[in-house]
Amino acid sequence: MSNGQLQLPKTLMPLIFIGIIVIIFLSKSTVTLDSGEAGVLWERFGGGVVTDEPPLGEGFHLVAPWNEVYVYEVRQQELSEKMKVLSSNGLDILLETSTWYLPKAAELGKLHQQIGENYLERIIKPALRSAARSVVGRYTPEQLYSSKRDVIQNEIFEETKIILEDQHIQLNEVLVRDVTLPPTIKDAIERKLKQEQESLEYEFRLVTAEKEAEKVRIEAQGKADANRILSASLNDQILRDKGIEATLKLSNSSNSKVIVIGSGKDGMPIILGNQ
Repeated sequence: MSNGQLQLPKTLMPLIFIGIIVIIFLSKSTVTLDSGEAGVLWERFGGGVVTDEPPLGEGFHLVAPWNEVYVYEVRQQELSEKMKVLSSNGLDILLETSTWYLPKAAELGKLHQQIGENYLERIIKPALRSAARSVVGRYTPEQLYSSKRDVIQNEIFEETKIILEDQHIQLNEVLVRDVTLPPTIKDAIERKLKQEQESLEYEFRLVTAEKEAEKVRIEAQGKADANRILSASLNDQILRDKGIEATLKLSNSSNSKVIVIGSGKDGMPIILGNQ
């Protein structure tokens, strides 16, 4: 120590310098990837992006300080998109969609090399918009508003999937969340649908009434046929036998009566004094 200042040994200075170099080296050479992440290695002296090896997985990695690691999220992600498209008759339709996608982990190096980190804006959004315009342009506003929504959703998914087939991206689903029509068109469609529903209800009531009338007619015809068959099967002898049978049952009852045998029409008994 001289003049009140601390003098470090000359042999310690190189060690401190080496320690600083080591710290800088380690800070530039370590990469930690979180859950759902993968890393693309770029080698400065090794040909650039590594595409013939799997990407770096989750966890801690040591890389040369002159190389770089580009981190990608490889979990499923969602793109919410609102876009204006034209129907088959040229009307503006506001379509709201949700798209589920993720980069293919095994092809992450090629994705980074050919498209880059901004693949959502460069590839996915243009592909989705192109497919949506193509599909919606084949349908009328009425079809978009009512029965064709599921069909349209599936067609947009299939066409977008074809566009992204060789782009190292996996498309899982395209959902049509909402279809907004111009107010005047929407009101006209709702009135038409209401009229169609009322017409269907009226037709249903007519069909029900016709079926009920047919049921009554069939029952009446059945009764008429039964009576005709019964009348055809009866003759005078059967009627006399039935009358005699009924007279015998009445004569055995406890009610007071007078039975005149053979005084009625066709010789049938007459019952008097029935009380």
